[in-house]
This record gives sequence, structure tokens and C-alpha cells, in this order.
Amino acid sequence: MTDNDYKDKLLEDFFAANRHEVADDGFTRRVMHRLPQRHNRLAQAWNTLCILLVAALFVAMGGVQMVWATLQETFIGLVEQGAAAEIDPRSLLIAGGVLLFLAYRKIASLA
Repeated sequence: MTDNDYKDKLLEDFFAANRHEVADDGFTRRVMHRLPQRHNRLAQAWNTLCILLVAALFVAMGGVQMVWATLQETFIGLVEQGAAAEIDPRSLLIAGGVLLFLAYRKIASLA
């Protein structure tokens, strides 16, 4: 064992034997709550700006019309096949309600 290793071992033993925990008494929590929340506000502003930009591009590029046309084609196809297969209209309403609910939750989780 070299002299430095011996000294390191002595220091480790000394600090291990004389270790004392300092009572926090909520100090860390109080300091963290008093720190400015600037980064959160900046992130929220950036998210809002991006969402507005995406929504504007979606409308400007005809996304609403494309979604509406797709929904119409899907509904017409379901009705045409439903007439032959006797699909219950209530099940279509329930499925539509569930899809709207899931879409709302997804959009709300992004905000």
C-alpha cells in the first residue's frame, strides 16, 4: 500500500465514522418553490405557438376538407355495407363517441 492509498483510507475511515446528517426541515422544498418558474412559462408559450402554427397550417392546406371527405366516405361505406350486414346504428354512435372522447383526451394531454 502506497502512502497516498494509506492516507485515502484514513480519510475515508474518519469521514465514515464521523458522518452526521444535517436536518433539512423543509429547507430544500422552500428553496425550490421560490425559484423562478421562467423555464416553464417559456416552454408553455413555445408549445402554444407551435400548436397555433400547426392548426393554422392544417386549415390553410385544406386539412379540414380532407378529414371531412374521409369521414363522409367512411360513413357512406359503412352505411352501404351496413344495409347488407345489418349494422346497428347505436354501435356506430357509441364508436364515434368513444373516438371523439379519445381524440379530446389526446388533445388535452398535449396542452
